[in-house]
Amino acid sequence: MKKMLSFALAFILCLAMTAAGLGEGEQSDLGYVQEKGVLVVGITNFAPMDYQNEAGEWIGFDADMARLFAESLGVDIEFIEINWDYKVEELNSKSIDAVWNGMTLLEDVKNAMGTSVPYCLNAQVLVVPADKAAEYESATSLEGLYVAVESGSAGEDAAAEMGGTTVPVQNQASTLMEVVAGTSDAAVIDLLMAGAMIGEGTSYENLAIALNLNEARGLESEEYGVGFRKGSDLVDAFNAFWAEKVEDGTVLEVATTYGLQESVILE
Repeated sequence: MKKMLSFALAFILCLAMTAAGLGEGEQSDLGYVQEKGVLVVGITNFAPMDYQNEAGEWIGFDADMARLFAESLGVDIEFIEINWDYKVEELNSKSIDAVWNGMTLLEDVKNAMGTSVPYCLNAQVLVVPADKAAEYESATSLEGLYVAVESGSAGEDAAAEMGGTTVPVQNQASTLMEVVAGTSDAAVIDLLMAGAMIGEGTSYENLAIALNLNEARGLESEEYGVGFRKGSDLVDAFNAFWAEKVEDGTVLEVATTYGLQESVILE
């Protein structure tokens, strides 16, 4: 274990030294972030990954781990709420340096960004008023339903694939508001968010999970990853950091804080 930790730390140091030695115009992405002194992370309001506490501070599994990653690079952290549809453009324009917000590693995402090792398992689920959940437990189609989805998300793809009429909104939290208001029949959101946001003891206690859309479509669980600019050496820096934090128990400890111990990938 000590050898793995030493390797990970040495790898990050090597990347930093390499970045520092590059000339203007050849600077690595890691060097760029270290020179400006801040890692800017693009997020949406998405419990339990990224959300604000009563003091207005961003917390959650992703937010907490992002802080630790920034610390490992010797820089500050800044969180910026983004429009999920434009996450790639935000990265490429350098408005942000990373997309770290429970992002499913879809093929179009991996083609457009430099992506990290997967760190969490997830699925897309159908959320409806609790008194109607039983009606959809064995559904094979969402035809005839107006389904609120986060624009540009894996949930939008899943709802459309199953024949639902999608109602795109800015973020997953807003999909639940649509269902409560009666402007949509259902929402499709991440299983991990549903576990934190709906049911007894939450603000949406009258909503319930009716159907796992991954299972309904015969698909395996999805995987979350962090997105960086295409070709960015921050990917390797992140992967080394993550290996270290898995080995020393930090990932499991933070995951447990947010009830994600069964979903986080520890291999």
